[in-house]
Amino acid sequence: MSKYKDKDGGVVLSFGGHWVSWAHTTVAYAAFLSALIVGVSLHYQKIVQNEFYGYPQEWFPSVSATIGDRYPERSFFMIFIAITSGPRFALVGLFYLLTRRSDSRLPGFIASMGLLRTLTCGGWTYITSTDDHDWHDILMISYIVCTLPWTLGCIALSPPNPRAIKYRKYLGGAFFGTLVPLVYFFIQHKVHRVAGAYTIYAFFEWALILFDVGFDAVTALDFKTFEVVVRDVKGLSKGFINAVAEILERHRKEQVTGALYSLHFTWSEAFDTVADVYHGFVFWSMLTSLGLVVWYFPLWHMGISGYEAFVLASISPVLLTGPLRNIVVNNQRIIHLLSLSGVAAYLVLDPVKRLFTVGFGVAMSTLGWVATLHAESLHAARFESKLLGLLIGLIVSSTAKFAWQTNNPIWPIMHAANGGWNLSGLIVGILAALRFTRKTPLTSNSSNYVKKGSNVLAACGVGGIFFGMHSLLSDTSTMILWVWEGFPVRGPYFSTHGWCTLAAMSIGVFAGIYRPALAGSWGVYVAGTGGTLVLTFFGHWFGYYGALVTAAYLMAVAVPLLANASKKNPATTFGLGFFIYVFLVLFHVWVVAYAFVPGGPLVREHTDWIMYSMAGLIGAGVYDYNASQSRKPQHRASSASQHKKYFGFATIFVNILFLCAAFMRFPTNDYKPYHAKDRILTAGIWTIHFSLDNDMWSSEYRMRDLIKEMELDVVGLLESDLQRIIMGNRDTTQFLAEDLGMYVDYGPGPNKHTWGAALLSKFPIVESKHHLLPSPVGELAPAIHATLDVYGELVDVFVFHSGQEEDPEDRRLQSEYLAKLMGSTPRPAFLLSYLVTKPLEGNYNNYVSETSGMHDVDPTDWDRWCEYILFKKLKRVGYARVSRSTITDTELQVAKFVVPGSTAEAQQLDSVSAEERNRRVQEEEVPEGWRFPTMFRGQGVRGHRYHVFDEPRYFS
Repeated sequence: MSKYKDKDGGVVLSFGGHWVSWAHTTVAYAAFLSALIVGVSLHYQKIVQNEFYGYPQEWFPSVSATIGDRYPERSFFMIFIAITSGPRFALVGLFYLLTRRSDSRLPGFIASMGLLRTLTCGGWTYITSTDDHDWHDILMISYIVCTLPWTLGCIALSPPNPRAIKYRKYLGGAFFGTLVPLVYFFIQHKVHRVAGAYTIYAFFEWALILFDVGFDAVTALDFKTFEVVVRDVKGLSKGFINAVAEILERHRKEQVTGALYSLHFTWSEAFDTVADVYHGFVFWSMLTSLGLVVWYFPLWHMGISGYEAFVLASISPVLLTGPLRNIVVNNQRIIHLLSLSGVAAYLVLDPVKRLFTVGFGVAMSTLGWVATLHAESLHAARFESKLLGLLIGLIVSSTAKFAWQTNNPIWPIMHAANGGWNLSGLIVGILAALRFTRKTPLTSNSSNYVKKGSNVLAACGVGGIFFGMHSLLSDTSTMILWVWEGFPVRGPYFSTHGWCTLAAMSIGVFAGIYRPALAGSWGVYVAGTGGTLVLTFFGHWFGYYGALVTAAYLMAVAVPLLANASKKNPATTFGLGFFIYVFLVLFHVWVVAYAFVPGGPLVREHTDWIMYSMAGLIGAGVYDYNASQSRKPQHRASSASQHKKYFGFATIFVNILFLCAAFMRFPTNDYKPYHAKDRILTAGIWTIHFSLDNDMWSSEYRMRDLIKEMELDVVGLLESDLQRIIMGNRDTTQFLAEDLGMYVDYGPGPNKHTWGAALLSKFPIVESKHHLLPSPVGELAPAIHATLDVYGELVDVFVFHSGQEEDPEDRRLQSEYLAKLMGSTPRPAFLLSYLVTKPLEGNYNNYVSETSGMHDVDPTDWDRWCEYILFKKLKRVGYARVSRSTITDTELQVAKFVVPGSTAEAQQLDSVSAEERNRRVQEEEVPEGWRFPTMFRGQGVRGHRYHVFDEPRYFS
C-alpha cells in the first residue's frame, strides 16, 4: 500500500486489488475459527452433543453447533462475518470489472449470483436454526444453489491464468465432491443413528467452509492486475483491446475453460430452452397419466371394462402417412395446443369424459412430437434442441414427481384439494407450446430422408426405449423399490438416494448427445443390458448399481435410436413403435394381473421376460442404427454446440431443484406415538384400492387426514403397490410416512408380482422380512413380518393380504403358512390382514389357533369377510370400524393395545381365559388416553363415522 501524489494529479492513495481478496479470506476464516476456538474452550461437551450421542462418542462439533447455538462464540462469528461483507461485495464487484465484456451478459449474471450468494449467506448466518428453522434452511439451500453458477461462472470467466484456473478447478471440485460424503455420514447419523458418524460429518462440513472461502481466495491471483483507485494497470477490463489480442485471449480461455466462455447468453435462446423442456415435461406428464385414468375402470369394474382400449391413444403417429403427414407437419402449433387438453382434463369431473379428454390429449401430444422430430431431423441443431427438450422433460417430470412425493402436480387425478398445480401447469403449458412452435417447421421431400436400414427394426427400438424410460425412469423411486428388501436398510432409500438415479439419467442424456455413435454401439449395449439384468436379479446396493447403469444407458441410447427413427417413415417407426410400447405396457400388467386377462397365466410372474423383451427390442434398434449410418463423416453445424450448453445448464438447474427437494424431504426420524404416557399402541388395517377414490382423484390427502385423526401409531396398507405404468409409478406410502411422521416398509417390491402390502409405524422398525405365501393357482399373497421397538419392548407385527375367493386351495395353504409364521415369534404380536374368510369358520381357525397363538380382536364381530386384526401377549383395550366415505371400497379397522412392560407381564396377558380377555366395558370405565376420538360418532366428519356397532368397543 502506498500514499503519494500521481504525476497526472489523480491518485492520493492506492493499493493492489489482491488485498481485497486477502482481507476477505482472512476475516472469513477468522469468523469461523474464532467461534470454533471459543466454543471448544467454553462449551466443548455441549457443542459436540447431538440428538443421539454426546462426548466421547462424538468429539468434534459441527459448524452449525459452533456458530449458532451459544454465546459468546455466536457473537464472535457474527461480528467477523459482518466485517467480511465489505471485502465480499468489493470482491464480487472487482471480478465483474475484470471480466465484463460488451458482447456478453454472462459476467453480469455471475456477478448477480455473487451478490445473491452474499445476501443469502448473511441470511442463514443471522437467522439460525434456533431462531427460525425453516428460513434458515431456505436461505442455506439458496446459498448452495447460487454457489454452483458462481463456481462454474468464475471458472468460465477466469482470465487466462493457468495457475488460477487450476486452483479454481481443484477447490470447486473438492467443494462439490465433499457434498457426497457429507450427505452419506449425515444419513448414517440421522437415519441409522451410528455413533461417531456426526463427528465425521462435522469434519466434512468444516472442509466445505475451507474450500468455499479458499475458492474465492484465488481471486488474489487475478486482482494483481488491479490497483485500487480503481485503475486497470494491464488493460484487461477496458473492453476495447485490439482485435488480435482479443481473439488470442478468447482462444486461451476456451482452451482452459472448456469453451464455457463462448456461450453468448440471450434471453431468446433461454426462453426457447425453457419452452422445449417444459413442453417435453408436459408430454411425459400426459403419457404417464394415461395408464392411471384407464386403470380406474377395470379397478372399479373388477374386470375388463372396455375402456382399456384407450391405451392405444399413443399410436396416433400412424396417421403420419400420405397427405396427412404434410397437414400435421405444417400445422404443428394447432396439434401441440390441442394436446394440452390432457392437462386441462382435471376440469372434467365425470371419470368417463375425463378419460376421453386425456386419451385425446395423449394422441395429439404423441402425434405432434413425432411430427416435430420428423420435420426437424434434417437440421442437427434444431433437431437436437427438440430431442433434448423431450428427454430433459422426462428428467423434469421425475423431479416434479419426487417433489410431490410421486404424484405429478399436473396429472388429471390431481386438483387443488390434493396438491395439484393444474391451472398453473396449463397456463405455462400454453405459453411453452406457443414458443415451442414459433419457428416455421422444416419440411422437404420424403426422398431426402434415410432409406437405409429397416423401418420395422427402428420401430422396435422406439418401442423398447419408450417402454424402458416410462416403466423404469418416470419415477426415481421405482428401481430403488425393485431392490428394497426391508429393514435394516441395506441398499438405497427412496428419499435420500433418488437423486443418484436422476444424475445417472442426466449423464446419459449428454453422453448420447455428445457421443451418439458410442451410445449406439454394441459394446455399450452389452454394458447397458448387463445393468438391466443386475437390476432384475439382484437386490440391495448391487442391484441398484445395475439400476444406475440402466438409467444412464436408456437415456443415452434414446438419442441415436430416436434420431435414426425420425429420419425414416414416421408412420412406421413411431406408429408401430408405440404399438410395441403399448404391448409391453400390457405385458407389464399381465405379469401380476394374470388372473383377470385371457392367457394371463402364461406370463405369470415373468418380469424377467419383460426385461429380456425390452433389451431385445432396443438391440434391434441398435442394429438398425448402425446399419443406417453413412460411412462418410458428417459435417455438424458450427452453432450446434451453443444449444447444448443451454440445455446443459437447464439440466444442472433441474438437478439442483431435485437436491433442494431431497433436502426438504430428508427423514427426521424423531417420530412420537400419540399416547406414549399410557403405553398405548393404536393399529389399523386399510385396503386402499391403489389410492384412487370413487371419483378418480388421488386419495393420499384424504387418507392422511383419517389416519391422523384416528391417531394411528401403526397402520397396514393393502393393494398399495403402485409402481407400474398402469398405476402411474407412484408410492402413496412416501407421502403418508413423511407427512404423518412414520417409518415405512414398502413390502415386497414391484418386481415381486403382488398387489402390495405396506407398513407405516410411529415406532422404529428394527427388522422386517418380506414373504410371498403359497399361491399355486391364484395371485401372489404378500406379507410383511416386522419387529418394532415399542416403548423399549420388541413387538412383532404382520401385514398380510390373502388370495382371492375363487382360489380356496391357495387360501388354505396361505392360512397354514401364516399361522406357523405368527406362531414362530415368542414376542407380543398383532396381525393386520385381509383374510377372505367368515368369522369362526374355515381358514379362520388356522389363523386363530394354538399354532399361531393369536386371538381375534373381537370374536363377536360377525359382519366381517376381509379385514381382521389378531393379537397375542398384548392387552387389547379397544376396537372400532370406521366407514371409508368415497376414498376406497373398504373400511378402516382399528384396535388399541396396551404394551406390556416386561416378558412376564406379556406371558400373564396370554394366559388369561377367553371370557376374561373378551369382557366388554363402557367407555367411561377406561382411561381417557385409551379412548377413540369422539369426532367420528354419529354422522362423523367427511363421510367417516363409527359404523356396524355405531360406536367403538372397549375391553377390560
